Parts: sequence; structure tokens; C-alpha cells
Amino acid sequence: MSKRRKNQRAAAPTGKREKVRDVFVPRPFEGLTDEPEWIALRELVPAASAPLRLTPALVDEYGDRPITLATVLPMAAPAMSREDGHILVGLQRHQQSGDVSRDLAESLLCALRTAAGAPVAVPPLPGPGPRLQDILVDGPLEITLHEGFEFWLVPAAAEDPTVQASLERANAAIYPTVRLAAARAAYWCRVPEKAHVRWVLPEAEEAALDALARLGAAGSLALGEGTKFAGMFRAHGRLVPVWDLPEDAPAGDWEHPVADFAKRYAEALTETGPLDAAARRSRQGLLGRQLTLR
Repeated sequence: MSKRRKNQRAAAPTGKREKVRDVFVPRPFEGLTDEPEWIALRELVPAASAPLRLTPALVDEYGDRPITLATVLPMAAPAMSREDGHILVGLQRHQQSGDVSRDLAESLLCALRTAAGAPVAVPPLPGPGPRLQDILVDGPLEITLHEGFEFWLVPAAAEDPTVQASLERANAAIYPTVRLAAARAAYWCRVPEKAHVRWVLPEAEEAALDALARLGAAGSLALGEGTKFAGMFRAHGRLVPVWDLPEDAPAGDWEHPVADFAKRYAEALTETGPLDAAARRSRQGLLGRQLTLR
């Protein structure tokens, strides 16, 4: 083969898709009013929903269709376009990139471009593009907790025996969860043989960790008798302390203890000087009981 022909073959298109470079975003919900609640719905809450509003420009382009944020959808799908035109977007999904906000925005945009009732195709790595912060009217989430996933469906579909069987399997995985009024993004839950309070703290990780360390050094981390500070999660750039609770006490019993802890925590946040020796030891202990969620 001549050198010229080799060069022509080398320059010819291969037909391969361009590789999408993934980028990790540690705080995907940064800038959203209810950042801690977005994190809670993404990582902690089994069955909940909240309505979303598109920016005026997207309403002009796609119409004012009802859109619902869901913790999870059937088969952990990223989005659904129901026959009635209602769009549902799932927070908890199988495939994801390093930017959860970009994933969710692309899922919603793909659903808007999909005919009502048709399956929604969403790329696993969407590449650069709009994020939630670019396509939604920001504001507090109006969260509804559900005991079952019937909200996925139009009423007629729920009468199908196959659909009912699928719903029963999905509903069996839901553990009791209650949103507490004592603190924003604080949730009580009961899992087999245990109960917990988990609270997504709104402050930056370092400030939150120092405040918790001071409380730990003072012996003030527990919520009361019979409770234990179990550790904490790191989730999307925020800390989520977790408490073990007596299994038989209902969620309402923890409103006052959580409110009291929130006051102690707020006071600890105001202390900005260096940690003393006891607080430094407490801080190291907290880091040893930390698990990162992604």
C-alpha cells in the first residue's frame, strides 16, 4: 500500500462515538434553596415526591407540563413520561455521572422531548450541558412522603394485576420514614430492629465537623437517654449525623430532643477559635465513624 493511501485511510472517519469525559462535582445541589432536602431525598428517603417548576423559557418551548421529582422510579429509571403528559424524574438511579445535577437535568430534558407515554431514553454520561440550577425555578421543595409507590401511576394502570404485583414488591422495600419539624432535612426512620434520626446539616463540612467535635468533647452528641451518636455520612458535600434510637419510640417522641440538639449545635457553630485537645480527639473519632455516600 502506498504511503499516500495509508494517510487517506488514517484520516477517514472511524464511526466511533466521541468519548464523553466525566467530571466529578462534590456539591451537585449547591445554589439550590433546599440543598439539604435534595440530598436527603437522594440518599436517605425511600418514597417521596415534590413538584418542580421549569424556567419560563422552557415552559415556552415545551409547554407547562406537570413535573414531579421522585426519590425512585420503577426499575430505578431516570425519568418517565406518562400518557397523561405528567413527567416524573427519579433521584435514585442505576447509572450516573460525576455530576448528579447534570444527570437529573438531562433526564428531565429528555423526558420533555419524549412523546407522552413513550419510554424515555437518557444517556448514562450526558456530557456538558444545563444543570438543575439552569432549568428550574428555585425554591423550597414541597415534599410529600409516601407509604407506597402508587403515585408513579395513573389510576387506571394500578388496576392491572401485573402492575399491582410489581407495586407490591416495590412497596415491600419501603421502611417507615417521618420528616421531622424540629430541623430542616431531619428524618426519623425505622429499619429492621433499629430506629434512627438522620439530619443533613446545611453548613460547610469543616464548620459542621468542628461544631460536632466540640459537642462530642462536651458529651453532648446524644439525643437523650437510650440514644447513641452512631456516626455520620458525607453526602454531596454535606455531613449527615446519624443517631441510634430505641426501636419502640415513635417519631414524634424525637421532635423535642432534635430541637434541643439543634440549639446546642447552633451554639457550637458560633465558636470559631482553635479546637482544644479534647475537641481534637473528638474530631478524630468522628472522622473514624464517617462513611461517604455517592
